[in-house]
Amino acid sequence: MIEDSILNYVILFMLLEIYEVYWQKAHTIMGMLARMYQHYSKNILVFLLMQPTFYFAVGFTMVTNYNGFALAFLALKTMDILTKMLLIKQVFIKKELSKEFTELLLQPIKEYYFFIGLVLYSGLIFLALS
Repeated sequence: MIEDSILNYVILFMLLEIYEVYWQKAHTIMGMLARMYQHYSKNILVFLLMQPTFYFAVGFTMVTNYNGFALAFLALKTMDILTKMLLIKQVFIKKELSKEFTELLLQPIKEYYFFIGLVLYSGLIFLALS
């Protein structure tokens, strides 16, 4: 019974994470930020609604009675969204970038980068329910 529950949570999370990867995926971090900014510029609520794994993390944390691993999962997802919003603001709104930072944002991203979250967060879900 517990194994089914773990599997269900992991599968649901993976589906939501794949959705996020799909709409954010680009060849560079700047490209990712540009894709996110399209939604952010419409309305910040649209941008936040495009992050279903964050809402999953909130609900999961409550379901697990605020387990330490679930709290770590929620903290990482929160930091992830806040970092994205900070970068969007810095790059597209304030337009204050150093030459070095611009070069960093234009570096190609390896294909596996987008799927690190699947492994990391799935592990935290497993640990929270074990």
